[in-house]
Amino acid sequence: MIAIVGGTGPEGSGLALRWARAGESVIIGSRDAERAKAAAARIAEKVGPLGSVEGADNATAVKMSDIVVLTVPFAGQAELLKQLKPLFRPGTVLIDATVPLAAAVGGRPTRVLGVWQGSAAEQAAEIVGKSIAVAGAFHSLSATVLQGDQPVDCDVIVCSDDDRARQVASELATKIPGVRAIDGGKLENARIVEAMTALLITLNIRHRVHGAGWRVTGLGI
Repeated sequence: MIAIVGGTGPEGSGLALRWARAGESVIIGSRDAERAKAAAARIAEKVGPLGSVEGADNATAVKMSDIVVLTVPFAGQAELLKQLKPLFRPGTVLIDATVPLAAAVGGRPTRVLGVWQGSAAEQAAEIVGKSIAVAGAFHSLSATVLQGDQPVDCDVIVCSDDDRARQVASELATKIPGVRAIDGGKLENARIVEAMTALLITLNIRHRVHGAGWRVTGLGI
């Protein structure tokens, strides 16, 4: 079971749609269980019998899952993780897709905030503790493209200090048609990837598109 915390938003619901189409069992988490169930029903209607999608409050979603994907705005990341920390199963993999955009404090979405720990992913790791394996991934995928039917022309850069978390995140990435998983090294490198997302937003605005993404060349993969 894959829990997507913040799964009613565009990014979270897009990931849920793609993974359900790949045959995965997904539970959408939200502060409002009814809202999560409604989002799950909309996705299930699109997916049909291919995968399993359900909705629940965030706490229930986390308790039911061994993989938790966090897709919430940066402003709510720390407080939410502190609330959910006691509910994580032993050995859970947490995949953090949070980007510390300045929009979280009323600034521009094309700028990133300084995070004391270095990145949102590192902040998440500090909060949940060493018993939870953390990876930073899925920052660069366009929510608009994820909601569609076509392959996603973008690489996912996965940063982690834990080999199992890196593997889990990479396998989830490759379940999305068109996506490659790129090993981005240690979790501290997530600060670079998160900042790159702000640049993607700038490119989308300047070129009047919604689906700009990254491709890494020359790796022979």
